Formats: sequence, structure tokens, C-alpha cells
Amino acid sequence: MKLGVFTTLLSNVPFEDALKYFKSLGIEMIEIGCGGYPGNAHANPEILLNDDAKLAEFKELVAKYGLQISALSCHGNPVHPDKEIAAGFDKAIKDTILLAEKLGIHQINTFSGCPGDSEGSKYPNWVVCPWPDDFTEILKWQWEEKLIPYWKETVAFAKAHGVDKIALELHPGFCVYNTDSLMKLREAVGPEIGANFDPSHLIWQGMDPVACIRKMGDAIFHFHAKDTRMDKYNTAVNGVLDTKSYGDIPKRSWVFRTVGYGNDYSYWKDMISALREVGYDYAISIEHEDSLMSQNEGLTKAVGFLKDVLITESAGEAWWF
Repeated sequence: MKLGVFTTLLSNVPFEDALKYFKSLGIEMIEIGCGGYPGNAHANPEILLNDDAKLAEFKELVAKYGLQISALSCHGNPVHPDKEIAAGFDKAIKDTILLAEKLGIHQINTFSGCPGDSEGSKYPNWVVCPWPDDFTEILKWQWEEKLIPYWKETVAFAKAHGVDKIALELHPGFCVYNTDSLMKLREAVGPEIGANFDPSHLIWQGMDPVACIRKMGDAIFHFHAKDTRMDKYNTAVNGVLDTKSYGDIPKRSWVFRTVGYGNDYSYWKDMISALREVGYDYAISIEHEDSLMSQNEGLTKAVGFLKDVLITESAGEAWWF
């Protein structure tokens, strides 16, 4: 496994300055935002796909600091009921695939998206219960008419351009948000669909990341190192479905934290060991969204914590018997 970072953490600084800083911390892999919600501050496909000199400069910078790109990220909602919004996210995904082809990268990270409840909808409709029966009908329509067709077409496009892994981040608000929904889409579309496994989104839903890792197995393509701290008192009163602002920390049922500040070493060691058990040996990409820590402190604490947790060498044969 290699220590990585999602570079959007430093979207406010020039790409080379960010690379120099990441390298100084001992980071080995970088995940780069190329559009959609993460933005494209460090890698704008519209520039890099149309300017060979800029593309060469981009490659040289990454090589200069001895870093490897783990994935290009373009999180968005390409099945949004507003056709203009959907088209924008779809373009970001397709452009990111084309850029990945140019860079020799075989995977991208994104969201599954979530449609509305009908062709006339204005906003996405995330279904979280089966009754009244309206919700079951909505869910059936979303998957059969929108989600599966979109991803079949997009996977075909990706494969034609050398990208054979589309890692979906399981996130509430989108159709793929837990283990079952990921595996359902993978079964319907193909093995090119997998997970950008972010335990922070699973923890607050009440899932056990180790159990999820064991169930997903080789469907895990990428990993986000981000933690969640549950507030047991607020959760006891209001449950885990919390729409309060992320900034309203004292009143929230849960908040995102830097790794180690939501769960301890033992919790994270179990997760990393489970990843090793299912054969995952790739990026552990830090995504820093801890509102209690600065960019620098949150990242440096995460790096220090993960250096003690990651398994980086091959186990070899069982030499003790």
C-alpha cells in the first residue's frame, strides 16, 4: 500500500507548490481533481487535452517530485434530472476519461449520481425507504431507466479509451451509497464498476467498514482515508440522518475528522488488515475535511497516523512454520 492524498486539499495553491509540500511529508501517490465537485484547479482537461506543451509540463512536474497518480477524480451527478446540470457532469466525466487515457491511467473516481422521481423532476430524489409504495416505484424507475443505462454507456466509452476501472464513492444522496447498492450496479453493468472506499460515509450510516471490505473484495479500486466522529448524545436524540450545517459541530450527530480523531489505531489497523486480506494493495488517499483542523495540521496528523498503520511490504511465505 502507498500513502496518498487527494490534492483538492490544496486547490488554493499552485500545483508545483502542492507537489513539493506533499513530497516533503512522505506522500507517494496523488489523486487529482479534474472536474465536477472537486474542481480542476490542478488539472483542467480542457487545457491538457488541447495543449501538448501544457500536458508535457504537467507530466514533468509529477515526475520531478517522484509521485504517482492514483486516480483522476470528477465526482458529480451525471444523471441529475436537470439536463443541463447532468450534461455538465457527464462532460467532466468523459473529459476525465480522455485525460486518463493521455496519462496512461486506468481508473477514475466519481459518484453514481441520483436522478429525480420522473422525467419532469427538478431535483434529485434519494430514496431511503420502501413504503409507501411510491418510493419503491421511484427506485425501480431510477435504476432501470436512468442509472443502469447511463453507466453501461459510460463504461463502454471508458473501455474504448483504456479506462477499465470506474471507482464510485459510496455517498448518501446518491443511488450508490452502501455495499448492496454498489454490488447491484456492478452486477448490472460489469466488473469495471467498483468502489472508491471511503469509510467516513459508512461509519455514520452504522456500517462496519471491515465487514464492507470483506463483502466487496476485489470490487474495491481505491481508498479514501477519512474518519468520522459520532456524537452518541446527539445521535441518541436525533439518529444519524443529519441535515444541520457541517459547521454546526456541537449540534450534529456526526462530523468528519482527520484519521485517528474519529476512531483509534485498533479500528484503523483492522481496516487496513482487511484490505490486505482481500488483496487491495494500492493508494490510501487522505481526504482532509476536518473542520476543527487547518489544512496543514489535519494533513500532517493524518500522515503521521497512517505511517504507523499502513502495511507496505509483502508478507512473503509463512516462515514461522
